[in-house]
Amino acid sequence: MLLDVVHVTVKPDFELLLEFENGERRCFNMGKYIDQKPWVRLKSGNTFFGAFVENGTVVWPGNIDIDPETLYDFSVPV
Repeated sequence: MLLDVVHVTVKPDFELLLEFENGERRCFNMGKYIDQKPWVRLKSGNTFFGAFVENGTVVWPGNIDIDPETLYDFSVPV
């Protein structure tokens, strides 16, 4: 089941606190993705903290995003 992200809060250590359209709040750790393309670009400066929600997923400036299914499937409830 594909659920849209409706809100994101960026946390230290490459963590995203997510709220999905069904009201669930989950935490996604990007630590294992951050050294891979295209996300490695998020390590410079405060780029990671520029995350926002667009079209049901988390995106960053520079045309970087991550699949909402990945965000849901590999996050943990909070």
